[in-house]
Amino acid sequence: MERSEIYEKLNEIFRDVLDNDEIELTDASKADDIEEWTSLTHIQLIVEIEKAFNLRFTSEEILEWNNVGEMVDSILAK
Repeated sequence: MERSEIYEKLNEIFRDVLDNDEIELTDASKADDIEEWTSLTHIQLIVEIEKAFNLRFTSEEILEWNNVGEMVDSILAK
């Protein structure tokens, strides 16, 4: 799967979970940049991302992410 395809899917997930159609993710995007991205919605995002890509992240992987780019790298690695 290409990085651009992952971003397409992630944008859909983030827009749906966070109820914000204006979200446009980049490698540098992080929770501080998106008002609706809270600790609670973070868990919802992880669940939906795991479902959409049919994979599971470890707690360690999730804690290591500093931005969306690192999340995408984890998806690509799986």
